[in-house]
Amino acid sequence: MSYESVIGLEIHVQLATKSKLFSGAATRYGADPNIQACIVDLGMPGVLPVINEDAIKMAIKFGLAINASITSLSVFARKNYFYPDLPKGYQISQLDLPIVASGTIDIRLDESEVKTIRITRAHLEEDAGKSVHEGFGENTGIDLNRAGTPLIEIVSEPDIRSAKEAAAYMKKIHSLVRYLEISDGNMQEGSFRCDANVSIREKGSTELGTRTEIKNINSFRFVEMAIDHEIERQIDLIESGQRITQETRLYDSTKDETRSMRTKEEANDYRYFPDPDLLPVSVSDDLINEIRQTMPELPDAKRQRFIDDLGLSEYDSEVLTTSRELANYYEETLTVAGNAKLTANWVMGELSAALNKDGLEITDSTVNAQMLGQLVKRIDDNTISGKIAKQVFETMWAGEGTADEIIEAKGLQQVTDTGAIEKLVDEVISANPKQVEQYQNSPEDRKGKLIGFFVGQVMKASQGKANPQQVNSLLKEKLQ
Repeated sequence: MSYESVIGLEIHVQLATKSKLFSGAATRYGADPNIQACIVDLGMPGVLPVINEDAIKMAIKFGLAINASITSLSVFARKNYFYPDLPKGYQISQLDLPIVASGTIDIRLDESEVKTIRITRAHLEEDAGKSVHEGFGENTGIDLNRAGTPLIEIVSEPDIRSAKEAAAYMKKIHSLVRYLEISDGNMQEGSFRCDANVSIREKGSTELGTRTEIKNINSFRFVEMAIDHEIERQIDLIESGQRITQETRLYDSTKDETRSMRTKEEANDYRYFPDPDLLPVSVSDDLINEIRQTMPELPDAKRQRFIDDLGLSEYDSEVLTTSRELANYYEETLTVAGNAKLTANWVMGELSAALNKDGLEITDSTVNAQMLGQLVKRIDDNTISGKIAKQVFETMWAGEGTADEIIEAKGLQQVTDTGAIEKLVDEVISANPKQVEQYQNSPEDRKGKLIGFFVGQVMKASQGKANPQQVNSLLKEKLQ
């Protein structure tokens, strides 16, 4: 029997506010346990929550970015459940009237295929605390620093059909919230995580199967692995005559398996009701227009501009707009270098390789955009060859100066004097009569490959400084 998977993601994004959603307590990561939980977060008697205006504005900003409807009057509700890390006994969230409703986002599966994923809603809610199991023996520690931290939960329609699509969608949302500067998206710190709802059905069927929810996945790689494993598990159950149970499961990345956590709750299990301590949030057209004026150029628009205005390929543009920081670095480099394609090659090539090797982000690069732009310019104006440029880059990366300083200090300027190059070419031809004879007796379609030997010899003789284009031209002329 042939099956297809039906997947929807619920992505939780911590908003980049300085204080919590309903209190003035700090949201700084890494503080000692329980020092950033105030009496509002702890649900002490007599305290009242007050909405954080910045969180409202950030949620609206996200809604505008996905062309969603912004709800003019949104309502907060109490979601009731009893966990040790939820001190109030309920979580303040949104149910019937979320602040953002019905948007879309496009994901690129390859250079030619783009798929639109519908987003059902994005609602505001407060985070719970954290249960800590290590270091307490048979007991559990509770850290309530995260309690009350503002989140938007982004809920997709079940439009995703594979683990690969799920990862692409998750990456697109991650890129978008960072472009908007509403979240740092730090997965290691829990600022960006998702739950995956997975079911399978026979191909051609329109009826949804029983779904399971995989909780708290915090990496693009793990979301693919968890979903693939869960799809295989559900198929095995069906084909062995068993039934799929609607439940919440956890993914164990070390064992590459999901395991049951609890029976999946429905909305009515949480006994939602409007929070009596919070008024509905009224969003005016003036506020929406004010926020619209602050919107940055979004990834899709930037990618298209790179294609239309700079002549870059779909692939190059996609890579360079992955993050706002990378795109900004590229554009700043280009203002100095002046050659769009050559600059793209260096940013995606040597620079990215060096960053990966040292485990650095683009914002921590030891070679800044101005420095790389100067290096690319020196390749473009034939001051140095591409091969020499790689040596210069390594020296720059080691912190030994700018491109011009290194080229001058080491005498690396490219030889472009025709007479000097011609002398080297003549010497190489004289020293290799057998290869000359082989070249001259070969058919035309072979000569292009054979000439590489002569080019290599001339470049070696010039210590890599001879202009490769001039070397090629002179060799072809003289070998004829």
